Amino acid sequence: MFITKLRQIYRGYPIAIVVFLSTGLSVGMTQYAFGEFAGPLKEQFGWSQTQLNLSLAFSFISGLCAPFVGTLSDRIGIRPVMFGSILIIAIGFLMRPFITELWHWYLFSALVYTGFPGATVLPGGKMVGLWFPRTRGRMMGAVMAGNNFGGITMPPLAAAIIVVFNWQTAYVVFGVIMGALAVMALFVIVEDQKKVESEMKRTGRGDQAQIARAAAQAGVTLKQALRNRNFWLVTVGLVAATFTYQGVLTQLRQHFEESGFTPAMATTAVSTIAGMGIFSKLAFGRASEKITARIATILSIGLQMVGVLIIAQVDASHLLWLGIFVFGLGFGGLGALALLVVQEMFGMKEFGGIMGIMQVGMIASGTGAPMMAGAIHDSSGSFDSAFLIVAAIFVVGIAALALARPIETERM
Repeated sequence: MFITKLRQIYRGYPIAIVVFLSTGLSVGMTQYAFGEFAGPLKEQFGWSQTQLNLSLAFSFISGLCAPFVGTLSDRIGIRPVMFGSILIIAIGFLMRPFITELWHWYLFSALVYTGFPGATVLPGGKMVGLWFPRTRGRMMGAVMAGNNFGGITMPPLAAAIIVVFNWQTAYVVFGVIMGALAVMALFVIVEDQKKVESEMKRTGRGDQAQIARAAAQAGVTLKQALRNRNFWLVTVGLVAATFTYQGVLTQLRQHFEESGFTPAMATTAVSTIAGMGIFSKLAFGRASEKITARIATILSIGLQMVGVLIIAQVDASHLLWLGIFVFGLGFGGLGALALLVVQEMFGMKEFGGIMGIMQVGMIASGTGAPMMAGAIHDSSGSFDSAFLIVAAIFVVGIAALALARPIETERM
């Protein structure tokens, strides 16, 4: 009876769960949990905040790989790309306990970021668009809520392991988890169009098979997109929006402690932002089906801007928690909306290649962000000025997306 019920489950759901975990654990372990390792690493090796933050700047490796990985996924499929990418991240984590020099830390950080494009953005965009064409917005929100799941679970997991054992053991645990997930992806991910349509018909979703087939072929090529002004407007908007990932997110735990929070309360605050993001992704994903992904993204960035301004201006108080709430609400939606905007504007035809090129700019903005934040902190003793700069960059992103229009209304 139980086996029979399992066989009746739509295959798109276990695929969505694997993508959810791949995205969430990659981001959660690398970015959300970064602050938990910062203290032990500085204490053991005597590194400064700027030196430590420079490892985050190695995310530019992800940007360099993104166009290649995106085009490769269009040609050979996301399944082998996803397996290899997650495995690379696992190896990067497993090697970190053996570091003895700063350049070792940078090397394995670069290795982890090499796997990011194929483990995070690309699987979500491709699998959700293929398996859930009618409810793409809400499912994208649900799948990309994995980021927030990782944000809720990975910092306390890392903190607990570090307290009981040490930071080296925490990275070994992270590596083993990612290795198991790579194997899971190899067995679960399916992207063959005929198999997708067959599964839809088997589970009473026959009406979606035609939609899925049309969606897979709809859109423009990478060359066409590069010649359209909307590509550059959307790129500027997303580059400005994603500056927050490295410029704000990875610094928040330390900022909260410096604002008067206890270490435990600072960890709780970061996890709260992650928790808010789950609701935000679901809400903004559903909203994108009603008001378009572009408008929803503008609202998301606007909320982040307000939240960052509050966080930068107040110390430990009820107002700081208000800033945490507002920032988390806006920040959480962005992970899903970035993919939805690209699909909405350019279609699924060459989504991997187009998204890969955009990621170069998106990740490049994050490369300078932690260095800027670390340098400002080392010179001024706080992150306040860095956060105000981020708020100003958000204004640029809002303006660019406000000027963009659906590509269907433009003559190619």
